[in-house]
Amino acid sequence: MTLVGVLALQGSFNEHIAALRRVGVKGVEIRKPEQLENVGSLIIPGGESTTMAKLAEYHNLFPALREFVKMGKPVWGTCAGLIFLANKATGQKTGGQELIGGLDCTVHRNFFGSQIQSFEADIAAPELSSKEGGPETFRGVFIRAPAILEVGPEVQVLADYHVSSDKESDSSEEGNTTSVKRVIVAVRQGNLLATAFHPELTADTRWHSYFLKMIGEVGEGSLSSIVAVGTDSHSNQPRIDFPIYQ
Repeated sequence: MTLVGVLALQGSFNEHIAALRRVGVKGVEIRKPEQLENVGSLIIPGGESTTMAKLAEYHNLFPALREFVKMGKPVWGTCAGLIFLANKATGQKTGGQELIGGLDCTVHRNFFGSQIQSFEADIAAPELSSKEGGPETFRGVFIRAPAILEVGPEVQVLADYHVSSDKESDSSEEGNTTSVKRVIVAVRQGNLLATAFHPELTADTRWHSYFLKMIGEVGEGSLSSIVAVGTDSHSNQPRIDFPIYQ
């Protein structure tokens, strides 16, 4: 069975492990640099990015995480994980935070506002539906979510989102002074996948399946042993309640 590492410092790592289990894959909690040697791919979950960065620094994880990315191993960052993977982040707290980098983009840390401005929206994701089937949209769960403002030429945009006028105003208060009508919320660049929303907080496992196919493409090995386990990944089951990120 394929093993997928899940960075387990803070945030929704348990939800990612549960989603992986639903598609027949074992998720392994990663907290120390040496544990990365046991996995060929990694998910960096959503959470409070500043807290996660401090914990990663405390455990001396940044050098190992950067090397993991540079080696071309598949890495998927959701929400805070997207911020970690970006080459540049704006809207950060005083002093900023350390980044892993590797993803040629500029991300705004709290583009959509505070915890109480979290929301759900149907996101058009043609690449996802083309490869994984199911509906043409994905129900995106945005919790204190970032957004990608710019991408480099090698970055493939997988999904974007129309920003309403009230959210433009809210994001300006958070430090984003650029007038934006649409922002990017999902991208892929080679071995890196990033989503501003939380697929692990829904019953739809297509993004997890998409990442598993990425692992196969990058060359970790055959995914023939991966099978869906006991659930319809495209069903409209109730979502998991939002975790609270301080």
